[in-house]
Amino acid sequence: MAQNQLKKLLGVGFGVAVTIGGTIGTGILRKPGPVAQDIGNPTLIIAVWLAVGAYALVGSLSVMELGTMLPKAGAWYIYARRAFGNYIGFIIGISSWLGSVAAMAFGAAVMSEYIGLLVPVLINWQKVVAISILLAFVAFHWIGVRAAGRAQEVMSVLKAVGLLAFVVACFVVTPSSSAAPISVGTVRPLAEKGIWLGILAALQSVFYTYDGWHTAAYFTEEDVNSSRNLPRSMMGGVLLIIVIYVLVNLALLHVLPIETLAGSKLAAADAVQFLFGPGSAQVVTFLLMISIMGIINAQLMFNPRVIFSMARDGLFFRAVSYVNAGGTPALAVLLTALTSIVLILTNTYSKLSDIATFFFVLCNASGFAALIRLRQTEPDLPRPIRAWGYPFSTWTLLIVSLAFLLGVIIGDFSSSLYALGFIAVSYPVYLLIKR
Repeated sequence: MAQNQLKKLLGVGFGVAVTIGGTIGTGILRKPGPVAQDIGNPTLIIAVWLAVGAYALVGSLSVMELGTMLPKAGAWYIYARRAFGNYIGFIIGISSWLGSVAAMAFGAAVMSEYIGLLVPVLINWQKVVAISILLAFVAFHWIGVRAAGRAQEVMSVLKAVGLLAFVVACFVVTPSSSAAPISVGTVRPLAEKGIWLGILAALQSVFYTYDGWHTAAYFTEEDVNSSRNLPRSMMGGVLLIIVIYVLVNLALLHVLPIETLAGSKLAAADAVQFLFGPGSAQVVTFLLMISIMGIINAQLMFNPRVIFSMARDGLFFRAVSYVNAGGTPALAVLLTALTSIVLILTNTYSKLSDIATFFFVLCNASGFAALIRLRQTEPDLPRPIRAWGYPFSTWTLLIVSLAFLLGVIIGDFSSSLYALGFIAVSYPVYLLIKR
């Protein structure tokens, strides 16, 4: 087998697991508070989570067409390059990779903070712990795709079971007699800031908790039967995510008054502490750690495949296209982790994470634009799956994505300027790397 050829080792189970693992992180445990503060109405809260879930579900129908039509590693990069050429493909590929590199550094840093809470002796060694976490994952992934895939399945099951157990506890457990009294936060009245501004802010918060719904598309080249398995993986994964997100929010609303939920930075911990008494919130800390481990594992699987695919196409350093005996793009994995480590050492991951929001939304929009473009320029390409409701559904998704992109620019203009600056200087970088 060629040294730049990935192995077909993955199936539906992995596809569902990596969709869940690449999407469900700490957001579902952190964002319900800010969303409640922005809206202050339980019905609207659930409606917002369902609306963004619908976006992800309909979006997956468009990505299914792209993924089964172009079954290559890299997802957004592959689609943008085929539709718009090498340079646009390069921009989308590097944007996608850098965004996930920053997110992975942020995840490792947050996990080191939680480890410090559980093991106080390590609280002053957070950078060392975060770097050690990434290096441990690199060593594990070096073994091969099969081992990494199995680990993803296990971590995703633990994550889903943990969240569902939390939901059940919220509905069946009577609060402990030693439970702390519930403090009251502040709900921003809708009339004060305007209902649409509140809903828009909430939609943006929820949008980022769903980011990752397309993760299975990165692995179509390694799927034993992508035409059959990608639709099952994406639909199954996204539907499970929607169900989990809605159930968690219903559980929180059942346990915590809306005023308390609005003032909570980590609502799940507050709910558990109310139900089981002081000290029980460590259970949520443990669940957060499992969630972060699952998302880091997924990121270290899908993100290196972007630069691997770019290297194979001559748009990145050729050595990065090397695949080891276990089917892992080993040098791409190492470079991805080392870049995250540099961000941790320089304390730049948080700022780059803010910029990454722009990149993630840009990549989503590029995918929907690529589908529209390829329907026009290459109508005869084999399409085992066709996007439901095309062209209305895909055009709607593109417009919604562009609206979110505008919202990102308005909401964090300084970070967006950095992202736009990167795009402005990307052409000479593209020429240099291509040479």
